[in-house]
Amino acid sequence: MTRRQITLVLVGLMIAMFLSSISQTVVGTSMRTIADDLGGLDLQVWVVTAFLIVSTITTPIYGKLSDIFGRRPLFLIAIVLFLVGSIACSFAQDMVQLAAFRALQGLGAGGLMSLPLTIMGDVLSPRERAKYQGYFLAVFGVSSILGPLIGGVLAGTEQILWLEGWRWVFLFNLPIGIAAVWMVFTYLHLPAHHERVKIDWWGAALLVVGVVPLLLVAEQGREWGWASTGALLCYIVGAIGIALFIVVERRMGDAALIPLHLFRSSTFSMATLLGVFTGFGMFAAMMLIPFVLQIVHGMNPTEAGFATLPMILGLMIASIGSGQIIGRTGRYRLFPVIGLAVMAIGYGVLVTLHHDSPLWMLLLAQLFIGLGLGQLMQTLTIASQNAVQPKDMGVATSASTFFRQLGGTTGVAVAFSLLYARLPQTLEDAFTRPDLQADLAAATQDPQVLTDPGNARILDVLQHPEQIGGALNEDSSFLNTADPRLAAPFLDGFNSATITPFWVGLAVVLVALVLALFFKAPPLRQKSAMEEAMEERARQAQLEADASAPGSYAPPVTTSSIPVVGRAHGGEAPDRDS
Repeated sequence: MTRRQITLVLVGLMIAMFLSSISQTVVGTSMRTIADDLGGLDLQVWVVTAFLIVSTITTPIYGKLSDIFGRRPLFLIAIVLFLVGSIACSFAQDMVQLAAFRALQGLGAGGLMSLPLTIMGDVLSPRERAKYQGYFLAVFGVSSILGPLIGGVLAGTEQILWLEGWRWVFLFNLPIGIAAVWMVFTYLHLPAHHERVKIDWWGAALLVVGVVPLLLVAEQGREWGWASTGALLCYIVGAIGIALFIVVERRMGDAALIPLHLFRSSTFSMATLLGVFTGFGMFAAMMLIPFVLQIVHGMNPTEAGFATLPMILGLMIASIGSGQIIGRTGRYRLFPVIGLAVMAIGYGVLVTLHHDSPLWMLLLAQLFIGLGLGQLMQTLTIASQNAVQPKDMGVATSASTFFRQLGGTTGVAVAFSLLYARLPQTLEDAFTRPDLQADLAAATQDPQVLTDPGNARILDVLQHPEQIGGALNEDSSFLNTADPRLAAPFLDGFNSATITPFWVGLAVVLVALVLALFFKAPPLRQKSAMEEAMEERARQAQLEADASAPGSYAPPVTTSSIPVVGRAHGGEAPDRDS
């Protein structure tokens, strides 16, 4: 492909990635408004995780099918499904419907998350890819900046064209999606090499059976009880599903949804494991921090969007900088170690916060987390792609994305489960603090406070102490208008409840940091997957031609007779694992 063709393809991929990433960030700052309007703040976790679960499950399916049928048709199907889901979300009448429609949206998002990186692996060598992936993550950063701002502005507008403002959070995707469809349809023409292979439908079905029950119990464990009948049933079904999935994948061999031979590479295995932990830490922080900004610091959705800028700027700076260094040197081993260490510092700041801590501490924590993520996300993807053969590029990239999304989905489920499990107790504890009790007593004796309509809801809650533990489950908007002395115990209780999931996030990141010290990182190859695949097919054709020539003899092709990929252009050979 010419440089112009590659550039046009990359622009189309960036638009599609922008569509996928902004769909996640735009909902974050608007979710509180949506949940308050639809009457289900405690159900918002379903809206988030329904999208993540479905997109996570479909990610490896898209990767495998794209290896078989080509990238372009699968990519177009993913975009169209995503847009259909976006339109459906705008018509939701309650939180259950919204969760179902977000699941439909996630059906397309699974392809939008993995296929752009797979196509990049087709057209660019790993060292070139490092430079361009930095810009792709910059696109993710821009969408992460615009998403909260757009979500905040739309959610903060009462009505736009006879529809509630928050419904446009989903409808504004349409022009971006149409542009992505046009760019992909017009410019994405990759050479296809179709082979008759089995499609691993049993593997796909068993993956759903194994993963969904475990994610479900992660979300509902606090309500069911972690040792309840429903939870135990989920554990059993999930374990059986995963065991059968491994058996089926082993029997399917190269046609498996996630070929097990990929994990023979220590580089791929470690990059995948680190991706799980990275996804957990990333999504737990990105989903909880907007709630802290809005509930504890009293920001509206737009202000909360601006307050997430430090994390996004850190991510952009680190991703572009590390990409340039990797592209020039071909070395990347230190970036996961440094990235996780910096990310741990960010979480270390988060666990020290109180409801009256200065805002700059939360902004500083976000900056550190962003600087860490920027060094991790693209490095782990490149390492996974560099460790496999060209024919496995799609499935390897999608598997890497799948496990990172799996970690992220688990992170969101665990974070919110811990938050709402701890909230009743932390609210009760906050009302026993002597300093807060004194301020509360003074406020309830103030005639101006008692006659202010903005305090009516919170005063009603205070008159019924049994309501305090669940006061923030469905609608927290009463805190916006309440007297600060009345709201302080609720803010302190909510902030204290967030500390537990932040401690869990810190522990996960520290475990990943220890594992990263043992991460093997062979030098990056200098040819694209398409070049390597075409050269390999040409070599095989030549061997067959030589073997069929009269009077000729060709030795049987064995693994040892195939040149090690990576020696081209004087490049250093990878280790045996890759």
